[in-house]
Order: sequence, then C-alpha cells, then structure tokens
Amino acid sequence: MNKKTNSRNALVLRDFLIRTANGLLGIQIIVYGEKPAVQGLIIANHRSYFDPIAIVNQVHAFPVGKKEVESWPLIGYLCKISGVLFVNRSCQKSRHNTAESILEVLSKGYSIINFPEGTTHTLPTTAHFNPGSFVMATKIKAAVIPVAIDYKVKTDAFIGDDTFVPHFLKCFGKLRTEIKMTFFPPIYSEDSDFLLNTSKDLIDKELLRYRKDWDNEK
Repeated sequence: MNKKTNSRNALVLRDFLIRTANGLLGIQIIVYGEKPAVQGLIIANHRSYFDPIAIVNQVHAFPVGKKEVESWPLIGYLCKISGVLFVNRSCQKSRHNTAESILEVLSKGYSIINFPEGTTHTLPTTAHFNPGSFVMATKIKAAVIPVAIDYKVKTDAFIGDDTFVPHFLKCFGKLRTEIKMTFFPPIYSEDSDFLLNTSKDLIDKELLRYRKDWDNEK
C-alpha cells in the first residue's frame, strides 16, 4: 500500500513540476484528438529531448529514452521525475531490463512512450521506424497509440551538432515555444508491419498538416 501511495504521490509531483516548468519556459501546447482512455505503447515521432516531457504533460505515461540524457542539466532531472526508462541501446542487458520494465509499467495501467525513429531530425515527415516497438506490441497484445508532435520554429528541433545548453537557451529563451500534438485512436493488430505502417502514415500526414497551417499564418 505504501509503495502504491508513493507511486501516486510521485506522479502528482511530476505533473506539478512539469506544468510549472512549462509555464516558466513559455510552452504552449496545442492538442488535437482525444487523449487515450486505454494504456498502451505510445508511438511518437522525434524532434527534441523535450518531446517526452511535452507528452507526459498530457497523459500519464512513462517514456523510454537514451541513457546519456540522464546526466543533462535540468532536462535530465525532468526526465527522471517524468519516469523515463533509460536504456543503453548498445547494451543487451540494458535493453532486456528495459523490456521487463515496460511490461511492468503496462501491467500497472500506465502507457509507455517510445520514439521508433531512434533519433531527432527536421525532415518534413518521419524517418525510418525501427520495428522493435511494434513487434513488442504484438507479443504483449498491447494497443499502439500513434502521436504526432512538432515545433512551430524548426530550429527548436535538437539535431546534428547541437549541444544542450546553447540549444536550450535558444529554444526556451523565446517568450513562447509553440508545440502541436495529435493523439490518434488506439490501433490493435497481430501484424507488426500493419502497426508500423499505419502509425507512420498517420503521423506523416499530420506533420505535413502542421507545417502547412504554420506556413499559412505567415
């Protein structure tokens, strides 16, 4: 009972700190679609280290992220309180432990956020999706919940030779950082290719719509 209470209190604290951080940083998130009423594997495209924080500001979920982010100032701390499951992708044991943690989180009624592109970029649509998340979804019979996310200012994406502190100051030094996010209905299938292709197609079309709408504002 104490463990359950502590977990619940940790989520309340996490949500409060993230909402506070969003206010201080001038984050404006425009959300489309219905937030998921079921738990599952949230599959999102990847623009920035801030993506998982933006998503957990909307839903109770636990992101999977690369191990090195854990040591970053501020964002590393926000990731920790966001419940990020850090994984060293080059270590088989780390990947195995993360898979077990994912199953445990899902069994408790929470969702997992994964970024199948595995890296950030500024392409107009998604890059190659790694199939691992979708194969796992079929094995554990979990819903796949596609999510599209993008930033109005293209340079808010964290890419290439960007280093954390200069990028953070550039991205969040503005009065407002506008983010668009769309939740799509859960997808169920025993075919991992269908899950991957359907998710990718939905997200790609939404990213193009975002950019078209932003361009029309100019």
